[in-house]
Amino acid sequence: MEQSSPQQASQQASTAHRICPFCEAACGLEVELSQGRVTRVRGDQADVFSAGFLCPKAVGLKDLHEDGDRLRTPLIKRNGVFEPASWDEAYAEIERRLLPIIERDGGNAVATVLGNPVSHKMSLMLYFPKLAKALSTHNMFSASSVDQVPKMLSVGLMYGSWLSVPVPDIERSDFLLILGANPMVSNGSLWTVPDFRGKAKALRARGGRIVVVDPRRTETAEVADQHHFIRPGADVFFLLGLVHALFDEQLVKLGRLAGHVTGLEQLREAALPYAPETVAARCGIAAATMRELARTLAGTERAAVYGRIGTCTQQYGTLASWLIDVVNILTGHLDQEGGMMFPKAAAFAANTRGKPGSGRGVTSGRYRSRVSGAPEVVGELPITCLAEEIDTPGPGQVKALIAIAGNPVLSAPNGPRLAAALEQLEFMLSMDIYLNETSRHADVILPGVSPLEDAHYDVTFTQFSHRNHARYSPPVLARSAGQPDEWETLLRLVAILKGQGANADIAALDDALLREDLEKAVGPLTDTVMGMLAPQRGVQRLLDLGLRSGPYGDQFGRAPGGLTLAKIQAAPSGIDLGPMTQRIPEALRTPSGQIELAPQLLLDDLARVAADLAAPAADLVIIGRRQLRSNNSWMHNLPVLAKGAYRCTALVHPDDAARLQLADGGQATVRNGARQIEVQVEVSADMMPGVVSLPHGWGHNLPGTQMGVAAERPGVNLNVLLDENLRDPLSGNAVLSGVPITMAPLQ
Repeated sequence: MEQSSPQQASQQASTAHRICPFCEAACGLEVELSQGRVTRVRGDQADVFSAGFLCPKAVGLKDLHEDGDRLRTPLIKRNGVFEPASWDEAYAEIERRLLPIIERDGGNAVATVLGNPVSHKMSLMLYFPKLAKALSTHNMFSASSVDQVPKMLSVGLMYGSWLSVPVPDIERSDFLLILGANPMVSNGSLWTVPDFRGKAKALRARGGRIVVVDPRRTETAEVADQHHFIRPGADVFFLLGLVHALFDEQLVKLGRLAGHVTGLEQLREAALPYAPETVAARCGIAAATMRELARTLAGTERAAVYGRIGTCTQQYGTLASWLIDVVNILTGHLDQEGGMMFPKAAAFAANTRGKPGSGRGVTSGRYRSRVSGAPEVVGELPITCLAEEIDTPGPGQVKALIAIAGNPVLSAPNGPRLAAALEQLEFMLSMDIYLNETSRHADVILPGVSPLEDAHYDVTFTQFSHRNHARYSPPVLARSAGQPDEWETLLRLVAILKGQGANADIAALDDALLREDLEKAVGPLTDTVMGMLAPQRGVQRLLDLGLRSGPYGDQFGRAPGGLTLAKIQAAPSGIDLGPMTQRIPEALRTPSGQIELAPQLLLDDLARVAADLAAPAADLVIIGRRQLRSNNSWMHNLPVLAKGAYRCTALVHPDDAARLQLADGGQATVRNGARQIEVQVEVSADMMPGVVSLPHGWGHNLPGTQMGVAAERPGVNLNVLLDENLRDPLSGNAVLSGVPITMAPLQ
């Protein structure tokens, strides 16, 4: 069906195509419209990637677009009260208040924080780097350091680029070992895999097996062949046990990677102290089980080990992330069909640019946070350092904040401290669609664009996709009068920072910034390339540049028939680029041109593991969980997703409930030192004894917000219990899992 323009859609019944922005699965949708309103959302059966699959979240697009609480005009806080303002007034206020802070204290006096929705916004992904460059601050924070920086650091050290994350080739696999992940709910995380259920069912139908290792019998464990409980935060011991067993039983088989790996002997020596029999008590998994799994992995031709949030949100997050890849390499399953493979994204992937097979690698710790001395990783500091950087006086103190589509008051540990710190700022700007627990502290709020008003290409998730593809979504509905695109908003901020003023010619600025980048990349061909990209502007121009210069692109005429933006615009359901293929050594960007199997930074960190080997199990610990209808806090205001049973419950094993005198459906107090919350108990045999699970992202009962549906059943905020000073020392990632608590009936 021919794609309708936003103007046509507002006048007649039509069907538009859209990539779902609610989670990493990025399913292709058909959005039916009549008189400019959404009447139905369904899966696009012709979509080359998701093939018609959608989960309940997708229908929430209608609720999100029509939500009366969604901000549609800028707000300026005057005398403590938000008042509607024009865009010109908002930009003028930003210029008036932000520039004096920078002039007085320098760029590091301003911090930035990015939230999860940024990764679903092409404009924000491609234009925020321009804002960051103009701002020139070390104080950059994001949601990544809540749950994924350990994986980025480990793959960066091993393969040479931060997003070279191998993903399971599930459609050709016969054995899948899953640690600390729940793809039945997430449909992948750092693994874009729509309809995991269907693919898992197909795997088992062809005789394959799935084994889950998790402190909770998750939805994924329910469809697996086998489930093993593990002590929260002990994945590193389990994985070291597997590595030891592979060497001990002479099961290591590098295969075709033998000539592309360095550090094998150092790894063998490092694993010697961690026999399965030695680590079994620490991780809670029998030595015989570890050895059996090691043999199964080594003896299965097409197998993969996949770990995700549970393996990252702990004190050994980087080590656990590294060892998952190590096990895949030692068993011959990295870069092999049915194992863990590297996607080849059509645009923007660092491992498809530059000289193939080697590169500069990655560097972390180029600078450290002012107060705690936490290392920079991927150009960011840990988000758990943000509050202390604001509320600790001294040279370099953060005095202003630019928050973009983020809600760290709910999503980061010790939100109360952060909320108090935000009130101390001299100026705060928020770009957000809601007046939420974080944006309520802002002085200016610039409303974001509804996903249905926004063009989209998956800048990030194509780099983690189980099958290579390229898809583009044009706007489904026209933006409100006066509402700029988000890339235009970011450029306006760049103009302010560059001293060009709020009324600058941002089209000219956009040209100048692109020209500057092209001159570095193609030199004398700059004018030619800019001419070939015309008459496109803004984010579409950058997308066309990325596609045409990417691995499938037309290379500006040198590869006729290759990808261009026009080509994917003409394919509403996307273009299939085929299954993943072997990419070693081409995908490597390490200085050695080898897979670094034993980075010294990681070997040195094993000293912590050795010292912790005999640590006794805590009486009771808490972990989070992710839920299908409420992956993130910004989904809690959508009626279609919020309805149904109350989901913010604390899951407790029956034995723990009995000894603690907790009743199913009753209320209980949960404490971690002086921190405490009140929860509703749900007794469940799905929990490992000694472990409690509470979902993240709740706690919508703070004053000054404007999210009516969320406030009806606010739930409680798990992160109130967590210590913002507890981090994985290598990555700075927050420790959210395995935190000791006490629990008692509410008196």
